[in-house]
Amino acid sequence: MPQVVRSRIAVLHGAHPATPLPRSFRSLADRAAVEVLHRAARVLVASLPVLTDRLVEALYEQEPGYRAAIDSDRAEVWQEVHHSLRHNVGSLIQPREFRDAAHRTSRWIGEIRAGQGVPLDAVLHAFRMGGAMVWQDLVDETARRDPDDVRLLVHVAADVWNFVDEHCGIVADAYRQAERRLSWRRENQQRLMVAALLDGTARIADLCEAAAMLGLPEQGRYAVLAVASAPGGPQQQDPARPPLNLAAALSPGEGLSTAPGAAPLWHTGPDAAFAILRLTGGPGDPGEPGELHAIADALDAPAGTRAGIGSAVDGLAALGDARRLAETALRACPASGGTVVLDEHLPDALVVSSPALGSALADRVLGPLDRLDPSDRDVILETLTAWLDADGSAQRAGARLYCHRNTVLNRLRRFEQLTGRCLTRPRDAVEVSLALAARRLLGS
Repeated sequence: MPQVVRSRIAVLHGAHPATPLPRSFRSLADRAAVEVLHRAARVLVASLPVLTDRLVEALYEQEPGYRAAIDSDRAEVWQEVHHSLRHNVGSLIQPREFRDAAHRTSRWIGEIRAGQGVPLDAVLHAFRMGGAMVWQDLVDETARRDPDDVRLLVHVAADVWNFVDEHCGIVADAYRQAERRLSWRRENQQRLMVAALLDGTARIADLCEAAAMLGLPEQGRYAVLAVASAPGGPQQQDPARPPLNLAAALSPGEGLSTAPGAAPLWHTGPDAAFAILRLTGGPGDPGEPGELHAIADALDAPAGTRAGIGSAVDGLAALGDARRLAETALRACPASGGTVVLDEHLPDALVVSSPALGSALADRVLGPLDRLDPSDRDVILETLTAWLDADGSAQRAGARLYCHRNTVLNRLRRFEQLTGRCLTRPRDAVEVSLALAARRLLGS
């Protein structure tokens, strides 16, 4: 109860406050007003069950936020209201004895209602409705006993409403604290669930709960995006958060073919950040051929960022496989940065999936070139790469390298002589292509 009321009541009980009260507070009007308040409040205490019934019924009729709680367990709400009225009305009579209990009850109500999801505005409205009902009953009881005493209640009206406001503040503070704790707990549970799904350690029995918690269909179509900085490149200031422009690019409504309203769920690992992408279509539906490529095109990756998008999978249970596919795509990214869609770079994925074999192939096919002068070796490798990228056209390779087509053909013949490979033989062409990928991706 506010200090003004406590001080007035303390005088009536013979207690002396630490500092003298102003003369106006010692007036007979104040003393008489508190006595009138006490008489009316004692009548309310004696009829608390009836008052509780009326307030619960008023809450049901006037506050929609409480209807579900009352329908679910009217007895529980009744006990809550009764507890609050008993301690709060008791505080009007004996503030020292009831103050702490009244505060504890208000804090408890705020925490309970936050946990049940009752809106804070509804809880505060309920407290103000209770305050209004108590005040009206105080006035009615005083008028019934002696109408002339009603004017004395004016002296304590502000203090009674300050008391109501004080408890509204206590309820709001407890509600917000509980809401923050619940929000942190939900976010932590979501993080743990996303991590378990991506690690492939989630139990089959937990998939239904995971779907409900994350707002994802258990049998949807998904892919995983892996994001990391280039080796030696600038690191994120906060490794727990994904690159902001990547997160924005993957937000709903950006023209991506991800499922409507399905924002990606991020999880940060020690070496990379991962995003679960919900795709259009159902299980087994191949969807548009360029769906994952469209997502890659929409990414606004910072310079030096490497991003890999794995193949599409069906169902939450397959997200562990989707993460491993995304990691493979990430390893197939150039060291300088870029985005790789696994389905479009499967030969490179084969190389990085078995680094030891990739290195062995590169040494076997390209090893003879290492005996050349480095500048001479690099010219041959650059020409070979350009020729393969040009689908075997010496003319287009020469245009790309700013040299004559015959120069390209001469360098290719020299490569064949040094390595013993024949570029017109399909098997040799495949081995050379994979060896170049291993040299580029593995540094072999």
